[in-house]
Amino acid sequence: MQLQNRPRKSNIASTKGECIVISTITNSEGRFMKRTALVVFFLLYSLTSIYSQTVIGKYAGEFLAIGVGGRALAMGSAQVAIVNDVTSGYWNPAGLARINYPQVALMHEEHFGNLVNYNYAAVAIPYGKDMSIGLSIMRSSIDGIPDTRNALYDANGDGILDLNRGDRLDYTKISEFSNSDWAFYLTFAKRQTDNFYWGANVKIIRRDLAEYGATGIGFDLGAVYMPMENLYLGANIQDVTTTLVAWSTGRNELISPTAKVGAAYAMQFLGGSLMPAVDFDLRFENRKSASTFAAGPVSFDAHAGFEYKFKNIFAVRAGYNDVKQFTLGAGIFLPKLQIDYSFARFSQSEAERLPDSHRISLILTLEQPKYLRDGM
Repeated sequence: MQLQNRPRKSNIASTKGECIVISTITNSEGRFMKRTALVVFFLLYSLTSIYSQTVIGKYAGEFLAIGVGGRALAMGSAQVAIVNDVTSGYWNPAGLARINYPQVALMHEEHFGNLVNYNYAAVAIPYGKDMSIGLSIMRSSIDGIPDTRNALYDANGDGILDLNRGDRLDYTKISEFSNSDWAFYLTFAKRQTDNFYWGANVKIIRRDLAEYGATGIGFDLGAVYMPMENLYLGANIQDVTTTLVAWSTGRNELISPTAKVGAAYAMQFLGGSLMPAVDFDLRFENRKSASTFAAGPVSFDAHAGFEYKFKNIFAVRAGYNDVKQFTLGAGIFLPKLQIDYSFARFSQSEAERLPDSHRISLILTLEQPKYLRDGM
């Protein structure tokens, strides 16, 4: 379907002759227009290339990079070396061996304002003297996307949508669909020595876009090393074997490995502790100008942040992440419950930037003697 004399407020994404009108002209168009720009950002790549065969899927696993936990996101996602709770299943599986009590985590985020709904839940259990196991679930979705593929009326049959020549949309035939991405992480972690931990993830991916679907499986390996008191070094190789995501259309996408390395140092400050942290992401997707620094197909991205924690009562945090967002946040520590909030803003001017993102997460620790790790 071609487009001629397209009205200023109509946006159309097409794939192999099929058209999905993301937002349309209507007297009640407000709810369509509200979503248009960012819906195209998230969907255009999938809709225009879904019929290809096996390819290296540049940005194919990008929804996995959003992050989890208010603490981590407030620190600019600099967590590989310091994560030590149930969220380790996502940031670095080795950190899960550092928990001594069972923990449960929940998080809700409205990403880019209210465009993308992002939810996370996880549970982790210490096992024996030096092992831990965990399960993490994430869902990212854009819901209520208008689908007008069956609502286009071509008055003269010329295959050109021209609103000035009688072509129109039958609004009674407009339906809605969702774009949803799921990820399930199964985590195992072990304390090898008092200052060295390692862990691994098996992760299952499910993606749904209208009537299309995809399934994938991948593996992560991580380690944490503390060579001296208060100094933390960490590494996590995500999708270490290259993750295959197979679409129902026959297209196969390969998610390339990402190496994440980080360091942090804790020091006493103003009656509490101050911990600056920095992470570097090494990718092989030829991201070029989309990264902080690139050399051929290899790209580097940095995360930096700090946390000031006062006597296990409260914490304040700030950071800067790889997508050029300044982040802020705070945490409150209650008996058995940790509440964390983070705020993220893009660095662009007021007129150009995407809506702010707010995240709230909870971590419940079953801190009772009967649940304490064996041997502690």
